[in-house]
Amino acid sequence: MRDEGLVSSDEPFKNLLTQGMVVAETYYRREANGAYTWFNPADVELERDSKAKVISAKLIADGLPVEIGGTEKMAKSKNNGVDPQSMIDQFGADTCRLFMMFASPPDMSAEWSDSGVEGSHRFLKRVWRLAHAHISQGLPGKLDVAALNDEQKAIRRSTHLAIKQASQDVGQHHKFNTAIAQVMTLMNVLEKAPHATEQDRALVQEGLETVTLLLAPITPHISHDLWNRLGHSEAVIDARWPVQDDSALVQDTLQLVIQVNGKLRGQIDMPASASREDVEAAARINENVLRFTEGLTIRKVIVVPGKLVNIVAS
Repeated sequence: MRDEGLVSSDEPFKNLLTQGMVVAETYYRREANGAYTWFNPADVELERDSKAKVISAKLIADGLPVEIGGTEKMAKSKNNGVDPQSMIDQFGADTCRLFMMFASPPDMSAEWSDSGVEGSHRFLKRVWRLAHAHISQGLPGKLDVAALNDEQKAIRRSTHLAIKQASQDVGQHHKFNTAIAQVMTLMNVLEKAPHATEQDRALVQEGLETVTLLLAPITPHISHDLWNRLGHSEAVIDARWPVQDDSALVQDTLQLVIQVNGKLRGQIDMPASASREDVEAAARINENVLRFTEGLTIRKVIVVPGKLVNIVAS
């Protein structure tokens, strides 16, 4: 999985680096005349303690110490820039864009991290592997929404919740970093989803199509390839942004947290339509509640609809 041969579309990523939106560590030596000599991070070797904290740095070329100047905006004067082309050559432009967009909101500086780039690359490989495994079994038929069982409904809810939240993140708040986080959460669900039946596979298909479309503005190369492999003849750039199915977000049951005197003591599953009285009654007979209120008198039961039950006892 690489995004080779599309050098022209690497320009937006290069512009992010050259426009000063990225910060990186600085290293220097102060010469006898008081002048500073700055060294590129790639030419410096770091020494870390047992907790991975940097304790010293030395120049690879001569093995002598250099001073750690702290994190500053990338600039030629501080020699702390990163050559974007080398990162593109190694990981591909999609990986670099994903890292840049995930590292911070657009109104904040992003700290450059080689390990962060590698992590972004690993995530895209996860997407690629799951999609390849799915596609290799043959594309499924149409999803029968009316026939979904509870487990399948939960998977589909994750897909449409990701659509809802990522749409708000991108469309309203212009925060690609949180939209990417939604895609990562959805991927965690899809990787654990069963593939036993045609319905199962149709659910994964819907989820992978959603992942592809949500990533398309950020990682266009892999998204273009996956969209076609998932059975679509048009280019992903011409596809519609996914639309949430509000009915998929409706939960038949809710898991409520149970607290006793403000401390977490368990959970209970209740019908979404359960009344406050039903929730309170179920909480009172919960085995953990009985254990932690033994010998005490329940003074008050606080029900926060859809979230928690707090039992006050003394």
